[in-house]
Amino acid sequence: MYIAIEGVIGVGKTSLARLLQPVFNAGLLLEVFEENPFLSDFYGDRARYALQTQLFFLLSRYRQQRDVPLQLEQHGAVIADYTFAKDALFARINVQGDELELYRRLHDALAEKIVRPQLLVYLRCPTDELMRRIAKRGRSYEANMERAYIHQLGEAYDEFFAAYAETPALTIEAADLDFVANPDDLRLVVERLHTALGLEYQPSLPLEPAE
Repeated sequence: MYIAIEGVIGVGKTSLARLLQPVFNAGLLLEVFEENPFLSDFYGDRARYALQTQLFFLLSRYRQQRDVPLQLEQHGAVIADYTFAKDALFARINVQGDELELYRRLHDALAEKIVRPQLLVYLRCPTDELMRRIAKRGRSYEANMERAYIHQLGEAYDEFFAAYAETPALTIEAADLDFVANPDDLRLVVERLHTALGLEYQPSLPLEPAE
């Protein structure tokens, strides 16, 4: 079983993935974004640093995703806080012209070797709430995050999932959910995942917030 969680920056993908790991006794695959040396510069000047930032993410995500079969063999299940398909979504927004065509060629070549998730979960959230969450977590490289950019990402995600048909997908409205602090919210998410996967829900599953 391979579940990937998606959504705009700040929606809570990593927090949910960490909480779901013990529920499903799964391996955990977390996006390594902080190692990208171009990220801080990108948020300051998107046009200038878009291609470098995107290519670094593409290769980093590809390297991680190649480990999915091994994790599935070891654990029987994997929970990821991103999917390889999201990389192209960001590239369409940030990269232009011939550079975008270069990116697409590389992305398509690598995507052929990636395992698709059994279920793709989309955490959907309004822009204002996303901005509040981004400000609350206080990451230095996100200090100059523009509301217009987050709104644009939200629209791009909505369009992506409206047309997505490669694997089963589940959309969860996350604006009013706090699955980190509220076990009932987490329980609701887990129940919906079980339903989407065709599994019988077990209320006795441990749903304590991760430390």
